[in-house]
Amino acid sequence: MIKKTLYFGNPAYLCCQNEQLVINVPHAKGFDKMLGNTIPIEDIGIVILDHQQITITQHLLTRLLDNNVAFINCDDKHLPSGLMLNLSGHTLQQVRFKKQIDASVPLKKQLWQQTVKAKITNQAALLSQIGIETQNMHLWANDVKSGDGEYHEARAAAYYWKNLFPKHIEFKREREGAQPNGLLNYGYSILRATVARGLVASGLLATLGIFHRNQYNAYALADDIMEPYRPFVDQIVLGMVKSGVAFDELNSTIKKQLLSIPVVDIKIDGKRSPLMVGLQRTTASLVECYEGSAKRILYPEFV
Repeated sequence: MIKKTLYFGNPAYLCCQNEQLVINVPHAKGFDKMLGNTIPIEDIGIVILDHQQITITQHLLTRLLDNNVAFINCDDKHLPSGLMLNLSGHTLQQVRFKKQIDASVPLKKQLWQQTVKAKITNQAALLSQIGIETQNMHLWANDVKSGDGEYHEARAAAYYWKNLFPKHIEFKREREGAQPNGLLNYGYSILRATVARGLVASGLLATLGIFHRNQYNAYALADDIMEPYRPFVDQIVLGMVKSGVAFDELNSTIKKQLLSIPVVDIKIDGKRSPLMVGLQRTTASLVECYEGSAKRILYPEFV
């Protein structure tokens, strides 16, 4: 089942009644009129809170977390600033944590090799869609060794970002750089929350990464697993840029398009599915790799 992504960008009072998220919108006379907006909690996957005057009850927060909903909180600049997840998303969590913690260095290097190869392959697929030569990208992907000690990921990234966007915008990929960097960051935040939610649902510890290991990063494994999924965000942002719409700021129209990330079409292991559904196959396959029953992570391809 595809879970809903809910975005709240206006003042609201959110509460729970009969296992439903109830949305009350404030009026001049206070919260005296409920607009009748209710959504079953079991249908929700991600909630984005993007206004300083949103109130959410503790009861609702608890019920949403019990149903493995990922919360993204935005700051006063309307940029994602925090992510909240359920602490116990799977009945076998303790067993799977141990398998994950005990994973050998050679296994982690092999998993990172697969991850980098899948990422470069998807980057090449997106470049091919816009008529860019990608023979070198495929050579780099095929040449990735265990652990990517020769840094093919970085080499491919340099070529990819140089050629992805139209030349007239003089794009340079920097986290704090000019647009469309902000659009990419916002999309990646939604993707990161989707991946982290999937990892928790599979009983994995999102903090303990394969490659990413910054001591201040609470979602290192999500940052690893999302790498081959990033080009799907890039494709959406590229479409905005090429359409000619103003993208100098994150307006509601742009955010709406980025909120579609969990439901974009992907192909995984030969089968088409929405990204959020396919992602569960990715995280489940990672569990199998940690347990020793599989050797390959199932990553997406472009449809």
